[in-house]
Amino acid sequence: MRAQFVLSEIGVGLRRNLTMTFAVIVSVALSLALFGGSLLMSDQVSTMKGYWYDKVNVSVFLCNKSDAESDPNCAKGAVTADQKKAIETDLDKMSVVDNVTYESQDAAYKHYKEQFGDSPLASSLTPDQMQESYRIKLKDPEKYQVIATAFDGRDGVQSVQDQKGILDNLFGLLNGMNWAARAVMALMLVVALMLIVNTVRVSAFSRRRETGIMRLVGASGFYIQAPFIMEAAVAGLIGGAVACGFLVVARYFIIDHGLALSEKLNLINFIGWDAVLTKLPLILATSLLMPALAAFFALRKYLKV
Repeated sequence: MRAQFVLSEIGVGLRRNLTMTFAVIVSVALSLALFGGSLLMSDQVSTMKGYWYDKVNVSVFLCNKSDAESDPNCAKGAVTADQKKAIETDLDKMSVVDNVTYESQDAAYKHYKEQFGDSPLASSLTPDQMQESYRIKLKDPEKYQVIATAFDGRDGVQSVQDQKGILDNLFGLLNGMNWAARAVMALMLVVALMLIVNTVRVSAFSRRRETGIMRLVGASGFYIQAPFIMEAAVAGLIGGAVACGFLVVARYFIIDHGLALSEKLNLINFIGWDAVLTKLPLILATSLLMPALAAFFALRKYLKV
């Protein structure tokens, strides 16, 4: 009988404050959708880092005859056979190096023609103008500075380049976007909490006569508070379900039927459905507990029981 009364009071409260209940649902849905989106963005950045950092190479470019005439780093002339042998030997001895691949001038010219064959510059280049290089795969991409310190400025070395620096700029941008989404999410959560508190306050004020009677007949404090707390929890849970729907629909249309089908983005390793599904229970739990706790603390102030 008591459970039936509590459930009936929940229905009455939700219908009586329908517009505010709708506002709570919308604000909770948007804030938790942003919350889930920021978590998925973090997973996506981590996935891309793991995928691309594993493929990052450090390149040691060697001086050629053209560099000897124009580049201060190659003032002592083009790289010699002994210098190349010494560089390769030192690379093989380094513990941070996983493997080393040598690229000749002819191979570099062939790769350039494959990638930039349509550019006007390609027709004027010759193989002897290309640079020999050592492409180094590191065991830990973060240890680039070890290679740079050992070979930068060495005789026969024109430059040491790390592809990780280019990727860091991209990941910095993605992380910035992620923090911006979190800031908006925090603002939306504050708005949702304020709406929840106001909704509970209005609901408690509109039913002050009923709660006064219940207090006179000896009803416990929890029994009086329960309908108000459950109202907020139900509204929040509906908002959480809507947020979960947003994430599922976004994953399906934006990634599966959008970005993943683009030929320009086929080298990006996108997050899978497992990453989305593991976030849904957290969003639902948050949508249930956050409004319930907000209502509980609001009632202690606005409902004297």
